[in-house]
Amino acid sequence: MYLITDRTLFADVLCLYSAVEEALKGGAKAVQLREKDLPVRQLLTMAYTMRRLTSDYHAALYINDRVDVAIAVEADGVHLGLNSVPVSAAKKASGDRLLVGVSTHSFSEAVKAEKDGTDFITFGPVYPTPSKLRYGPPVGTDALREVCSGVTVPVFAIGGITPERTAEVKSAGARGVAVISALLGAHDREKTTERFLRYLQ
Repeated sequence: MYLITDRTLFADVLCLYSAVEEALKGGAKAVQLREKDLPVRQLLTMAYTMRRLTSDYHAALYINDRVDVAIAVEADGVHLGLNSVPVSAAKKASGDRLLVGVSTHSFSEAVKAEKDGTDFITFGPVYPTPSKLRYGPPVGTDALREVCSGVTVPVFAIGGITPERTAEVKSAGARGVAVISALLGAHDREKTTERFLRYLQ
């Protein structure tokens, strides 16, 4: 399970840290720091805190888009959008130390990301979700199945994923799920994480 941050869901950043730690206690093993609007200094401060948190729970940390920040805080990887630096540039800048993920929204984008050398992709939005409205209507599980069968890199389903939908995306071939509000907005994040993991097993 791949947790993606969104500090706008909370009153302040300390509440976000607490929410992430609850998910880590529940067994989350990967966190992506995704705060696109932050100036780099603030992002770097958050990244150091997230690195300490994820290290305490033996979880991976990915930084959205900023290869320099990922290198500085010794993150495990970086997650790139379609308008980010190329996969090859991210790998070269980090001396091939960083794992690189790419956000994709169509079969052609997924195939290109694999050809470019990505280590994994997120694909979606699979289901309707407010955070992904700008990417258009949900792609659905048929498109997810096509992508999962058309690439060899791990595919993480994203967009409207709930614990109850996890079995469906897994049966379509997804290696795992990437979640934002379904976990960060949960009343009990530790137990919700455990539920996600039970459905994934």
